[in-house]
Amino acid sequence: MKRLLIIRHAKSSWDFPELTDFERPINHRGQRDLPVMAQRLRKLNLTIDSWISSPANRAITTAIGHAQAFGLTETQIEQNHRLYHASSRELQTVISQTQDSIETLALFGHNPGLTDLINDLSDFELWNLPTCAVCGIEFDFNSWKEIVDNKGKKFYYDFPKSKQH
Repeated sequence: MKRLLIIRHAKSSWDFPELTDFERPINHRGQRDLPVMAQRLRKLNLTIDSWISSPANRAITTAIGHAQAFGLTETQIEQNHRLYHASSRELQTVISQTQDSIETLALFGHNPGLTDLINDLSDFELWNLPTCAVCGIEFDFNSWKEIVDNKGKKFYYDFPKSKQH
């Protein structure tokens, strides 16, 4: 069985018009939500074997915040330019290239690709993955190469404004 954690970057700031989209940082709400969401994910007691993030500032900052909650460092996160504003198909291609020794993969990126990915890969219908939200999908296969032809089941979904906590 494989598990995929799909995590959208924390809320980004539009306060710096001189910055490119790629450079935009997270805003105050993002800074507030990030440690809360990272701790909620940590409480699941999952072992995350691989961390892959878009290198855009807001995505890698979100990945670092989550990794730190798991006692990891920035150097343990793979930055992959293909994740920056990737389509569901491109995301599936990246995931399919994951080593099969990885049981649980955390993927940090952007909408609309992440929402489309969730809808394409799971039984969970989602209109929009909120900022800093986490969706976990389990797959009943042993090779990530099978991601393109299979659907999994949602085992976790949480977002900053959720009332479940």
